[in-house]
Amino acid sequence: MALIVQKFGGSSVANAERVMNVANRIVDTYKQGNSVVVVVSAQGDTTDDLIEKAKEINPNASKREMDMLLSTGEQISISLLAMAIQKLGYPVVSLTGWQIGMKTDSHYGNSRIHKIDGERIKKELDSNHIVIVAGFQGINKYDDITTLGRGGSDTSAVAIAAALHADMCEIYTDVDGVYTADPRIVPNAKKLDSISYDEMLELASLGANVLHNRSVEMAKKYNVNLSVRSSLNRNEGTVVKEVNKVEKMIVRGVARDNDVARISICNIEDKPGMAFKVFSLLAKNKINVDIILQSIGRDGMKDISFTVNEGNLEKTVEILNENKDSLNFEEIKSSTDYSKVSIVGSGMVNNPGVACTMFEALYDADINIHMISTSEIKVSVLINKKNADRAVNVIHDKFNFA
Repeated sequence: MALIVQKFGGSSVANAERVMNVANRIVDTYKQGNSVVVVVSAQGDTTDDLIEKAKEINPNASKREMDMLLSTGEQISISLLAMAIQKLGYPVVSLTGWQIGMKTDSHYGNSRIHKIDGERIKKELDSNHIVIVAGFQGINKYDDITTLGRGGSDTSAVAIAAALHADMCEIYTDVDGVYTADPRIVPNAKKLDSISYDEMLELASLGANVLHNRSVEMAKKYNVNLSVRSSLNRNEGTVVKEVNKVEKMIVRGVARDNDVARISICNIEDKPGMAFKVFSLLAKNKINVDIILQSIGRDGMKDISFTVNEGNLEKTVEILNENKDSLNFEEIKSSTDYSKVSIVGSGMVNNPGVACTMFEALYDADINIHMISTSEIKVSVLINKKNADRAVNVIHDKFNFA
């Protein structure tokens, strides 16, 4: 008998028909003699709808109260799914994040998991119950409900799998697995049978909306057996594992991220410590910076350009302007007219010319590159947002995935 953790996203339980479909899927796993823990997201667009309701009342509501509100979406899902399984005649119990002892920090809206007290889940499993758990939520040291940020149900599922030493953690989505590119953008994208933790982590961080990047981090850290599968069919999915020993493709995937803002600090002094002053200031305010470009100094001045998530643009500009006197720059320019397009593959480090091939594809398509960032397993470029989908296609075609 195996212990299986399954996670179903919001689209998988968007309506009554899909809830019953998921219930049947869970029961099939249970009937095979497995112990089953299921993590569920809020139905469909419930979270977005709740955010809009909050804006109608108070556009500046505290993050604590937003977490209290947004956590209700998952509570609706788990209760409805438990009712569906009851209807099929099987023992089931639904539990919220606090009921399973999902302890988090107090960073409301984007909390991180500290630990899980798995005793309640183990007790229910020992009673042969199917356990349905609300994803995306936990509880902090003040006994306040917290949420883990968008995609947090993936992280909930992996954390539970790690805490219970589960045999498998299955992430069910509305796609068949992990593809070489988003199949909605690239029609000939190829599904991967397997992918390494590092490659999946890069793709998740670079805009591939299949797995929450923190869930992949956790799966790697605790060596959780992870599989991405479709909730709409019974096809085999993609296994995420430590290493792909047989590496046929140098580049494993192309990702696109439209949630990008570029900021340029113009005419800042060209002397030691200025970059440290800028980025330590942003780090103190918990603003993540991605691609960074510093110009060659002229007449004792230089420009520093970098990217942040679009949602952090206003806050970043405000912080920099508040510190304009100490940083001593001339002006700040910013824009959201950019996208980041990336290639990822652990085989890239030992294969010279990969970046050149990517740049050639963009050159052939007359797409200009504004910034470049590289690591051992990825190359990212910043381009005009209007060219993003076309860029993904031409790069994908150039590497001949299909």
